Amino acid sequence: MHAYRTHTCADLRAANVGEEVRLSGWVHRTREHANVLFVDLRDHYGITQIVVETGSDLYPTVNALGPESVLTFTGKVAARSPETLNPKLATGEIEIYPSAVTVQSAADRLPLPVFGDTEYPEEIRLTNRFLDLRRERLHKNIVLRSNVISSLRRRMIDQGFTEFQTPILTASSPEGARDYLVPSRVHPGKFYALPQAPQMFKQLLMVAGFDRYFQIAPCFRDEDARADRSPGEFYQLDFEMSFVTQDDVFNAIEPVLHGVFEEFADFDGKGRSVSPLPFKRIPYRESMLKYGSDKPDLRNPLLVHDVGDFFKGSGFGRFASMVEEGQVVRAVAAPETHEKSRKFFDEMNSWAQSEGFPGLGYATQKDGVFGGPIANNHGQDGMKAIADAMGLGPNDGIFFAAGAEAKAAKLAGLARTRVADQLDLIDKSRFEFCWIVDFPMFEADEETGKIDFSHNPFSMPQGEMDALATKDPLDILAYQYDIVCNGVELSSGAIRNHRPDIMYKAFEIAGYSQADVDANFSGMINAFKFGAPPHGGSAPGVDRIVMLLADEPNIREVIVFPMTQKAEDLMMNAPAPVSEKQLKELGIRIVDGPKS
Repeated sequence: MHAYRTHTCADLRAANVGEEVRLSGWVHRTREHANVLFVDLRDHYGITQIVVETGSDLYPTVNALGPESVLTFTGKVAARSPETLNPKLATGEIEIYPSAVTVQSAADRLPLPVFGDTEYPEEIRLTNRFLDLRRERLHKNIVLRSNVISSLRRRMIDQGFTEFQTPILTASSPEGARDYLVPSRVHPGKFYALPQAPQMFKQLLMVAGFDRYFQIAPCFRDEDARADRSPGEFYQLDFEMSFVTQDDVFNAIEPVLHGVFEEFADFDGKGRSVSPLPFKRIPYRESMLKYGSDKPDLRNPLLVHDVGDFFKGSGFGRFASMVEEGQVVRAVAAPETHEKSRKFFDEMNSWAQSEGFPGLGYATQKDGVFGGPIANNHGQDGMKAIADAMGLGPNDGIFFAAGAEAKAAKLAGLARTRVADQLDLIDKSRFEFCWIVDFPMFEADEETGKIDFSHNPFSMPQGEMDALATKDPLDILAYQYDIVCNGVELSSGAIRNHRPDIMYKAFEIAGYSQADVDANFSGMINAFKFGAPPHGGSAPGVDRIVMLLADEPNIREVIVFPMTQKAEDLMMNAPAPVSEKQLKELGIRIVDGPKS
């Protein structure tokens, strides 16, 4: 018999009754009843019930141990009586009566329990992540992550992609987020950077002629944490393709994402549906108008409407004057809110102010009669015209966001989401994908009017050189696209600008000289001068994919060893000071203490 186990804690069934077996695992929990000590023994695979009678020689040893001690039991499999069957366990038909026990490791008092679903503060959980990972929900999430990555890899290979690894130590980039810098011992005073993404390397692989590349790529950015973004490092399904149009990129990655989401849609028994292929394509400007966001949640049935024209010359002077000045008024419905008190509408206005906006106007409606200050000034006929244009029912209220277009659109988008959340309108049984396409190539600074890149400076402008030479920069669109699922941006991507002449011209419009481009992007621009294929790609975030599939609100719940929001590893005590000897080897001297 094996030294530790003949079966896992998920293997045994009624067909094994009478067999002599050996199991090893952690003491998940114990309970004593009718002179019997029941031990739930847990391993990676599941749980098996061990029955230790109080008169047994084993009882003192087992009873003296705390939860999470590691034990090995040897004994016979017995059938449970009909009234004690446990359909919630895969092993719920049987139990083990042990003849021997070996204590592999006794556990001290736990800083947080593994059994149960009690929530604990982030500091306790992350300091003791090895215990946190034993908890059922988190353990399942991490196994899901592994399975998702395996599925992504298999599907990419099936699509004709080849996996390559790109460097981890590379050069600092002048674009994007802050780099993590690594000092060089053999080149004093010089630094490597950890890659924010393999962007330049994957494009150079296309220049090198490899055609279809992918990797599950680690990326490093020194930026603040958010619910859907981990500080420090993250992983993405990075891919690039040669001789492709935007449609080719979509056709290659859509089956991969659709297949993975269908494969794991029933994780934890949720049984969610996945939007059919092909995914919807929504132009950027349409998305900002209808959803107030470039990452819309299509499960939300509410739309944003532009209603500024209805206030021109109207009795509501404030909105009328704003429209005359070139500002906008956007409206969001609040369906069937006739039974809501005024407090509901006032709290929405207070919420908008807490988000940094002047406020959120509103009109109530009951049986076709409008109420509230806006309705009193604009009149019943004026309000009915707006309601009819929005397709509202007789008991639907309206929220209004007014101001400069960008700010009004943002407030309307946030209000759309909040109203849907408050009224429970979002269908959580679906995964809804869409592509946001046709991003503007350039934008103008609101204060200075300076033209700069709006999204990705290395994207191919639609119309290529002719567009750059003849069109207003603010009218030029780019072959840029984002893939969005349930309001979460999984990645940005683009058809790349592979021609040096077009790249120099695009950067010239944004105020950069040819010398600037040559100095800052020498590796890429030099390679392009020796024959580069048209190419494009994207990089869906693995962490965000798993977060959606696991239905977790915070990305740390799907990362094995995440950092805190302050980018600290509490378990390994990182970042930490290093010795003077190490600093001397690197030619580094600490001048100032840490800033608070």
